Formats: sequence, C-alpha cells, structure tokens
Amino acid sequence: MKIKMKSYTEKFRHLIETYKHAWVLLYAFIYFPWFSYLEKHVTTHFNVIHMGIDDHIPFCEFFIIPYLLWFAYVAGTILHFFLKNKQDYYRLCTFLFVGMTVFLIISTVYPNGHYLRPHTFPRDNVFTHLVGWLYSTDTATNLFPSIHVYNSLGVHLSICNSREFQQNRRIKTASFVLMSSIILSTVFLKQHSMFDVLTAFIMAGVMYAFVYGRAFASQRQKSPAKSWRHI
Repeated sequence: MKIKMKSYTEKFRHLIETYKHAWVLLYAFIYFPWFSYLEKHVTTHFNVIHMGIDDHIPFCEFFIIPYLLWFAYVAGTILHFFLKNKQDYYRLCTFLFVGMTVFLIISTVYPNGHYLRPHTFPRDNVFTHLVGWLYSTDTATNLFPSIHVYNSLGVHLSICNSREFQQNRRIKTASFVLMSSIILSTVFLKQHSMFDVLTAFIMAGVMYAFVYGRAFASQRQKSPAKSWRHI
C-alpha cells in the first residue's frame, strides 16, 4: 500500500512539474470578472464609436460561423502550445493577455459603444437566430480594440512563428483563412466598427515587435546555421 501511495505521489509531482506553466491561465480570474463588470455597467452612457465606412458594410448573418469558431481557434491553439511547446505557449499568452488588459483599461477609462446593429434582420434563418442570440448575450459596448480581431491576429502570428509549423503550409494557410474570416465577421455582423478593427491591428503590430520581433532576430543572429537546418 505504501509503495502504491509513493507511486501516486511521484506521478502527481511529475504532473505538477510538467504542467506548472498552467499558472498563466489564472489570468482568467482577472479578465472575466472585470469584463463582466464592464458589460453590466457600460450600457447607455458611452462614447459612440463610428466611421463612415461602417455605413457601407452590409449585414451578413452567415459570418456568425467564423465568429463563433473564434472560441475554438483561440482556446485550441493555447491548449496545443500548452501541451507541446512552453516557449510558444508563453509568447502567445503574453501577446493575448497584455492586449486584453489594455482593452479592459481602455473600456474602463473611456466607456464606448456603437449603434450599428440592425433593428430587424433582413432574413429569417438559423444564422439570424444565432446572431440574435449573440446580440442578447453580448452588448454593443466595450469595443476597441476588438479582442476578436486582436486575438485572431495573435493566434495566427504564433502559428507562423512556431518552428513546429514552419514547413506546414496547410496549417498556416488554414489559420490565415480562418483568421481573415473572423476579422471580417466582426464588421459584417455589426459587432464592431472598422475603428475597432484598425486599432486591433495597431496594437497587434506593437505587441508583435515586443513578443516576437526582437526575440526571433536575436535567435537568428546567435545561431543562423542551426536555425536554417530546422527550416
């Protein structure tokens, strides 16, 4: 019995040691309560976000599919790197969580929202029903930079910068198509203004230079021969 208990203890310690990097995910206990607070309190008095181009983008309910796939896209990539590559996992989480925190701070000090959503849907189908459900669960407030856009860019950049996928064009192409579809969905579903999309791209560019740019440049300079052998 003592031998079995010792074996279980060793396995548990090994499990903790192997996956101790899970501590990063505790950020969820910061993000979700803060975001929920904003969703409940920023409802009527806010700064309106709008660009002229928003009025020329038609509503298209079919984009609800890539919009909802965002959740699996982000969570699945985090889980993959969590299990396979700690370095890629830490970089991706840094990219996502810093940007999400900036978003929360902006929404707190500058309450914002829009009036872009259609009052009635032009068609009645399963997709408009899904959009109706989305509208009922997600307010048209706390918009920029768009986390849907920002996180999609972060996930795709993490895949492109991972050694694991450097030679896998299918994965990178599929990721690019899904990322692009998700970004488009934010404006075609009238969830976001183009301003939210543009600010997400700007913040992603800054974070890319911080998280990936300098680190990868330094790595290539230190061992160029080794790097090329793995490409």
